Amino acid sequence: MSRKPPEVSCPHCGEKTRFSPENRWRPFCSERCRMVDLGEWFSEEKRIPDDAPPAWEDEQD
Repeated sequence: MSRKPPEVSCPHCGEKTRFSPENRWRPFCSERCRMVDLGEWFSEEKRIPDDAPPAWEDEQD
C-alpha cells in the first residue's frame, strides 16, 4: 500500500502541487514560481521581521 504524497499550495501562485521528490521545485509548482519568490527575497520585498536596531545605529553612539 503506497501513500499518496500530500498536495500543498505553491507559496507564490497558490496552485496545488504535490510535495514529493518527483516535484523538483517543491514546495513551488514550477521553476518560474521558485525564481520569482527568490527575487522577492533578494530585493527585500520579503523579509523576516527583526526588532533589533540596525548595526549602523549602534555605531553612531
